Amino acid sequence: METTSARPLTTIRSAPAPADRRSLQLALAAARTAEEDNGRAIVILDLRQLTPIFDYFVIATGTSRRQLHAMAEDIDHVLEDELGDRRLSREGFDESRWILLDYGNVMIHLFDDETRAYYDLEGLWADAPRVPRPMRVAAETTDAADENGATQMPRRAPR
Repeated sequence: METTSARPLTTIRSAPAPADRRSLQLALAAARTAEEDNGRAIVILDLRQLTPIFDYFVIATGTSRRQLHAMAEDIDHVLEDELGDRRLSREGFDESRWILLDYGNVMIHLFDDETRAYYDLEGLWADAPRVPRPMRVAAETTDAADENGATQMPRRAPR
């Protein structure tokens, strides 16, 4: 009787395909932009192994209608103008409780607190791995203080 050593089957992922790298680049840029706009609880979910429809979800929370609009517009600016991608659709902008930016393989969900808790996308897609994001590098600041002694906030790059 011949015995063989049973090894567990594992999936070995090769280097990401160019389309996967592009989707990840867009997702990371959207998350970084939401963070620069003071978005909270920013999460990137990797859906590639769970659905053929999307590669990534980027989820972020804003505290006001104005902030949600700013995040949506700034993400559009970065993904379209700087990275050369094209948004396919945008939903919820007028209501501003859940703004959805559809970039094909990357879906960006911008929520207010109540709506994010109600729909719980992280719970719905609980099997999706979270994508680690690079540590935020301190933004350029000036050491100059205003007349009250407060230092200035970090400056964003002009559009």
